[in-house]
Amino acid sequence: MGVTIPQAGHYISAYAIGVCVGTLILVFGRRVPPKNLIILFMVLVVVGNSMSAFSVNSAMLILARFISGLPHGAFFGTATLIAKTVADKGKEAQAVSAMVTGQTVANMIGVPAGTMLGEFLSWRLAFGVLAAWAAVTIVLTLAWIPRIPAVPDKGLAGQFEFLKKRGPWLILAAVFLGNSGVFCWWSYVSPWLTNVGGYPSGMVPVLMMLAGFGMVVGGLIGGKICDAWRYAGTAALGQTISMIGLVVIFFIPGGHVGTAIMTFVVAFGLFFVSSPQQLLMANAGKGGGELIGGATVQVAFNFGNAVGSMIGGAALTMTNMDYHYPSLTGAPLALLAVICLAVYSMRHETNTGAYERMREVHV
Repeated sequence: MGVTIPQAGHYISAYAIGVCVGTLILVFGRRVPPKNLIILFMVLVVVGNSMSAFSVNSAMLILARFISGLPHGAFFGTATLIAKTVADKGKEAQAVSAMVTGQTVANMIGVPAGTMLGEFLSWRLAFGVLAAWAAVTIVLTLAWIPRIPAVPDKGLAGQFEFLKKRGPWLILAAVFLGNSGVFCWWSYVSPWLTNVGGYPSGMVPVLMMLAGFGMVVGGLIGGKICDAWRYAGTAALGQTISMIGLVVIFFIPGGHVGTAIMTFVVAFGLFFVSSPQQLLMANAGKGGGELIGGATVQVAFNFGNAVGSMIGGAALTMTNMDYHYPSLTGAPLALLAVICLAVYSMRHETNTGAYERMREVHV
């Protein structure tokens, strides 16, 4: 079954819609222990990717991608709760960052591997491998993840009660705006590397692995700083790194070294914010809305990706395909994300023990 560029866009959109709709799993699964939810999510991954592997037409593949997207946001909301619950006291952010880092490592290794499978063997085999790996994950979940209690059942409306406050909306706005800004440029990073950086197309997968390494390093360092300082303050620092990176990208004339460095830097900032933002929303929903809070981060993240891609595309169209301009277009959005996080930190983190933790001396 051949796939055209417009069809590929439909498949991506189906997955993104699945991510948003999938949060409803948490709404109706509030009495289910988190370990059981993770198993349910992996079953959906098995079903969705198996359907993709055996799709006979575009409609079936679109449905398969929708099913595959259902567990995405819900998984991260649930995994965040598990990670912070089992973590040692004072190392919750590092535990969450380790969980999120698994995604970046998977991207760094899995995306090139999946591309090679699709190019040299069959794209169906790539989806089959994903389904098989999800089945392995079910076995590992049963063996390794401890059983922790379900979140307090506050009823259907009670799970969303935390959204009546302004603070969580500032965090979600920061996630949305920050990712919109970065994805103005990131959506077109491959042609940017070839047109501005002067790289041959065959080098792009290698540079994507460099970006993946930046995501891993950024996630781990962000988690470390987050445990020693303010959550929103740490996220603001990460968004600032991304914003500065986007501005620098506009001004650099090109060349192999500069474009490679900036690919690493922006990827570093993009995942530096992951664990603090996940923890902020999980803590905002404390008392029954933790799972929904964690999942909303992924919903805002994916909406930001979609909007950023459209804005970046519009910038390219208006500038006659000048690949410097998507990053400049995204920089103000990233700046707004920094402002949202700074305002939240000043209003809600002033009386935390952040400064005391930084002054602690451990022997």
